[in-house]
Amino acid sequence: MKSGFINIIGKPNAGKSTLMNAFVGERLSIITRKPQTTRHRIIGLVSGDDFQMVFSDTPGIVEQPRYRMHNAMNRFVREAFEDADILIFLVDTTEPVDSNLSLLPKIQRLECPKILVMNKLDLVEENVLDEKEAAWKELGGFSETYRISALHKDNVDKLFARLQELLPEGPEYYPKDQLTDKPERFFVSEIVREKVLMFYRDEIPYSVEVAVEAFQEDEEKPLIRIRAILFAMRESQKNILIGPGGRDIKRVGMEARKDLEVFLEKKVYLELFVKVRDNWRDSDKHLKNFGYE
Repeated sequence: MKSGFINIIGKPNAGKSTLMNAFVGERLSIITRKPQTTRHRIIGLVSGDDFQMVFSDTPGIVEQPRYRMHNAMNRFVREAFEDADILIFLVDTTEPVDSNLSLLPKIQRLECPKILVMNKLDLVEENVLDEKEAAWKELGGFSETYRISALHKDNVDKLFARLQELLPEGPEYYPKDQLTDKPERFFVSEIVREKVLMFYRDEIPYSVEVAVEAFQEDEEKPLIRIRAILFAMRESQKNILIGPGGRDIKRVGMEARKDLEVFLEKKVYLELFVKVRDNWRDSDKHLKNFGYE
């Protein structure tokens, strides 16, 4: 039996969530164009007869944390260093090589296989890729390098096969039929939050957290009734989230319900409400309730 923790780290918007979803074959991590979309460490599992790959999607490192929430997100990244059997450092090839990245010294000290994965190869000329690959390898001391497009799945199968080869001998950490370590409620809240990230601008998406208050399966028909709360930081943000006549919150609910029905494979009745929690991003109590502690 071979098994191991394959942890994906990198800067915001490098494509970490897209890559893990491609590995697992399911949409576990939400994806938007906005930075800091991922706030938690999310496990995705791929199991075979004689192997288990425990993939870990992490938040993008916040180089200058402004809130306790940012510190918690950075802690999830640090934890990914501590239990990694294989480390994937994912970089966006459209971005400059960042020699000041705080993760680099940690990467250099690791003794496990460290793979530099250069994402979005379809957006950059080959000669530019060559130059950036050489610069990254010199900075990080990586054992191997792969060029991929996580979005289009270019070379993802080759990377997956190599990761399977690198797995150490180990136990079966999770049941073979398990896909993730997170409960369904977590993914419900993430799907709703994804729509907030998509439909609102400026500070609003970053000031909102979602909590599932009720998740009840109907015993008489294939229906799940869900009640979720969107927590804003100020009354003015609450008004923006709701919109004129409730228009905007209804839009969030409609779009979230469509994705939830695909994810849960049942009809969903979704109720959304908006409440204010002052400065929740700096409150230990609220961060603990939202799963950051």
